[in-house]
Amino acid sequence: MADIKYAHNDEDSSKTARAMGKTLKISPKHSIEICSAVRGMNVEKAKNYLNEVIEMKKAIPFKRHNKKVGHRKGLEDWPSGRYPVKAAKEILKILENAEANAEYKGLDTENLKIVHISSHKGFVIKRGIPRAFGRVTPFNTPTTHVQIVLGEA
Repeated sequence: MADIKYAHNDEDSSKTARAMGKTLKISPKHSIEICSAVRGMNVEKAKNYLNEVIEMKKAIPFKRHNKKVGHRKGLEDWPSGRYPVKAAKEILKILENAEANAEYKGLDTENLKIVHISSHKGFVIKRGIPRAFGRVTPFNTPTTHVQIVLGEA
């Protein structure tokens, strides 16, 4: 398997902490929308936001992958959105892991900001469902790689 490198090149690695989730069984489209919604936030604000998405109290605005997506209340700049609970749980785990890495490095965890967050498509787990007359319908599972880099604000 190929080694996955960070898309962010930090000049001073002593002031940043990072974490990565590889081959997560979440939707790449959902993770792209979550990453664009959370990018640039403080860590505490992002964690609260993701917890509200998991509880289905706040929606993630779907700006890129929004074909046939209904409107949701509470969105300021964009009408269409969804509640991607499974992807939000996985990204919240990675965010907490990056925060723990920052604490281990001795960074100030109260002033951490998301400097870089991105998601990329991983490989596809190919399977099939047997159908009538000896045919097979593909039943594939996409995977996603998520990268988070935190820095002191």
